[in-house]
Amino acid sequence: MDLYNQIFENNKKWISEKKANDGNFFEHLAEGQNPEILYIGCSDSRVTAEDMTGIQPGQMFVHRNIANLVPNNDNNSAAVIEYAIDQLKVKHVVVCGHYNCGGVRAAMQAKDLGILNPWLRNIRDIYRLYKDELNLIADEKLRYNHLVELNVKEQCINVIKMAVFQKSFLENGFPNVHGWVFDIHTGELKDLQIDFFKALQDIKEIYDLGTGNSK
Repeated sequence: MDLYNQIFENNKKWISEKKANDGNFFEHLAEGQNPEILYIGCSDSRVTAEDMTGIQPGQMFVHRNIANLVPNNDNNSAAVIEYAIDQLKVKHVVVCGHYNCGGVRAAMQAKDLGILNPWLRNIRDIYRLYKDELNLIADEKLRYNHLVELNVKEQCINVIKMAVFQKSFLENGFPNVHGWVFDIHTGELKDLQIDFFKALQDIKEIYDLGTGNSK
């Protein structure tokens, strides 16, 4: 059986397993969702959010794209974040990158990648911002890994800049924003321990958190 058709067999087994553990599983699932976490990750087929976190259906709202970006001109990620914060009232927003990210690696190369160019330019801009810091790292793999981490950090800041985030945080005191990296070699999730409140203060002068109207 080829992989495509195997999916439907897997689905039948999954249904049976869920019903065996909870006969009303799908009735409860159909009642609605109340996720506490918005997860923004990479589209890489090796990085599956639910598997590596053990999260159950209904607990995490998931958005994935190439290199886990939150660009200021991307209506797709913006709509997901707006809905998750404003409508679902998530308590946490997680941006999760991963080592061995093809998008980040491509952005480090001087190569024309067609329609990917404007998308990857977001990462190249991060490389430009941190060029001196990155160029001090002689080992190419370590430099690449550090850019993965810096990309996560900058995407977290991009979330913080958004009006829907600022309004919710001012009114409710949440969501908090977190940056993670998945180590594809070990399976470990690494919390980058981003200082959320310092990040708020660092951008406040330009993206005035006091108004809740920054774009």
